[in-house]
This record gives sequence, C-alpha cells and structure tokens, in this order.
Amino acid sequence: MAERAAVSIELTAAKRAALASRLRRRKVARGNAMRAEIVLLVADGINNMAIAERLGITRITVASWRGRFAARHLDGLFDEPRPGAPRTVSDEKVAEVVIATLETLPTSRTHWSSRSTAKAAGLPAAQR
Repeated sequence: MAERAAVSIELTAAKRAALASRLRRRKVARGNAMRAEIVLLVADGINNMAIAERLGITRITVASWRGRFAARHLDGLFDEPRPGAPRTVSDEKVAEVVIATLETLPTSRTHWSSRSTAKAAGLPAAQR
C-alpha cells in the first residue's frame, strides 16, 4: 500500500510564537506541549519518522497532529470532546471555585477539602 504524502505546514510568525509559547509555559499539559513541538518540528521540515524518534512517539501520532493542525490550525491541537454526559458545571463556575480555593482559607481550617470547597461554592451534593 502506497503512503500518502505528508501535508506541508508553513507557519506565520504569530502562529510560531503561539506554539513556542505553549511549549515554554510551565503549567501546560504535557500533551499540549508535545503537540506544539510536533507542529514546530514539522514546520522546520523534519519528517514524521524523525520527529517520532526524537519525541519517543509513533509516526502515526505525528501524522495525526500534523493533519489536524493543517485542517484546523491552532484549534486543531485541542482535545476533542469526550463521550459521556454533558458537563453540568460551567467554565465560569470552575474558574470561580479555583480562584476562591487558591485565594481564601476556609473558616477555622488550614486548607480546603474537595467537599468543603464544593459546599462553599454551592455545587449540588452529587458533584461534591
């Protein structure tokens, strides 16, 4: 079976900077950093097999992220939604809970537990 030619990727300065920023961030998921590195290496003209060997992943993984980036640019590097029930807590509520947990202390306690955090945030009992 003949292999398809790899999709070529040329990056604008803004996209290269965004990917490099993802790679340098200290608090970024390992998968997101790896995807950014894959795309940067692809844009530098390195082939899939060499990238796979350098990063310790498969050639198929490199080809997948190359294709997703070519099709959807930076948005293609995010995880796709997982199957299952839809989320019941909004992103805004999650951000509110995280900020409150990091910036305040519970009354007469030294730290937050997951249950005390959920109760203080007014989340339903099933989500505590």
